[in-house]
Amino acid sequence: MTLASPPPAGPAEGPAEGAAEGPAEGAAEGPAAAPTDETSRFLRACRRRPVDATPAWFMRQAGRALPEYRAVRERASLVEITRDPALCAEVTLQPVRRLGVDAAILFADITTPLPGLGVGLEIREGVGPLIADPVRSAADVDRLRAFDPREAVGPLLEAIRLVRRASPVPLIGFAGAPFTLACYLVEGGPSRDFVRTKRLLHAEPATWGRLMDALTAMTCAYLEAQVEAGAQAVQLFDSWVGALGPRDYERSVEPWLARIFGRLRELDVAAIHFGVGTAGLLRLQARAGGDVIGLDWRVDLADGWSAVGDRAVQGNLDPVLLLAPFEAVADATHAILAAAAGRPGHIFNLGHGVLPETEPDDLARLVDLVHEASVRRAR
Repeated sequence: MTLASPPPAGPAEGPAEGAAEGPAEGAAEGPAAAPTDETSRFLRACRRRPVDATPAWFMRQAGRALPEYRAVRERASLVEITRDPALCAEVTLQPVRRLGVDAAILFADITTPLPGLGVGLEIREGVGPLIADPVRSAADVDRLRAFDPREAVGPLLEAIRLVRRASPVPLIGFAGAPFTLACYLVEGGPSRDFVRTKRLLHAEPATWGRLMDALTAMTCAYLEAQVEAGAQAVQLFDSWVGALGPRDYERSVEPWLARIFGRLRELDVAAIHFGVGTAGLLRLQARAGGDVIGLDWRVDLADGWSAVGDRAVQGNLDPVLLLAPFEAVADATHAILAAAAGRPGHIFNLGHGVLPETEPDDLARLVDLVHEASVRRAR
């Protein structure tokens, strides 16, 4: 049995913390009991230490499905929210109060730092990020400027400080991984096949390497600034890397990821490495780095954990299941917990982000189920 008796402390550990209590909005309300590596089940799980119950949080939990977020969006765009520290902190904390999750994640988009490189960017509703002048040549890479996080994302860093003062659970900072950001820059927006990106990395490997160098330097600076502002864990989202085979990943992605995770080790911050459609890349992802490897729903959790070896894992309920009757959600959740088998280092999450049609009450029920079922299983 690897689940432990509850660690000594604080409101961050209650399975229903924040679900119905606390101020209705605003992040500077407080003070909250500050979560630590000892008192937070989420941070303990990241380090593969025993916990009192399996921690749970959701990608895209801040926004999308929550009516209080939609109310905010009636008066502010996504970009405007990220440029208003108090509003960004409020949205970040909404799921903590409503859902009882064990971690908050900073509200932003993975393309948020790109204007700091001099990139023209529009996030169009229903379409996604669009790049004004795509990067497709050595000359295009040359025009990217050095990234200064305080100049580029200063309000976001202040939002982190506000959340840390108010949140009873740890805050996860995040960034897009260089390959995924390169896909947006080269394709000019969302893509299905990433034809231009793959053509560039094969036809002009030197240009590809310089682009990845620039994006890696930006990502390191961006994440370091988030940690300095108070983020207690970070997640690197490689949303599109599943488009690559193992050979291309090993040659054209892994070396730059290893740099980022090497820098995060120096900062001594828990690091989550997440990709989509990466069942064939898991061993390489683990080799590239990260304390926690994210698993999507396309791989059995036990098989995925076996592939990544001595790492914690995060996952991996299919987000679409939350649109089905809750009995189906519960059945799949019990199967995931059974596959984890009470081993230290499992963080429950979806295999990707919350869908907009998801019922918030079902998310809260799911958090309670994970907490209660994991405790029962340990007993």
